[in-house]
Amino acid sequence: MLVAFSVAPVGVGESVTEAVADAVRIVRESGLPNRTDAMFTTLEGEWDECMEVVRRATEAAGRHGGRVSLVLKADIRPGRTGELTAKVERVERRLARD
Repeated sequence: MLVAFSVAPVGVGESVTEAVADAVRIVRESGLPNRTDAMFTTLEGEWDECMEVVRRATEAAGRHGGRVSLVLKADIRPGRTGELTAKVERVERRLARD
């Protein structure tokens, strides 16, 4: 399962860098495969372990304000692993053929 999410406190001013860094730290310390880009953090694992990390990351961001925005998207494919990189590799191979 892949879970892409974005979390940030609401109403704390223009910059949410510190809150996002606290959330990403939780993800990285989880030991699950993960990747962070400019808009989302994606992690890979089983349902319960992914949702636990998202919950803890959301709580970490929430310590910076009284309200939190969470956007979450999941790709649920039982029995598949390594999709964090494999999905991108398949697209890159396809583009290389064109």
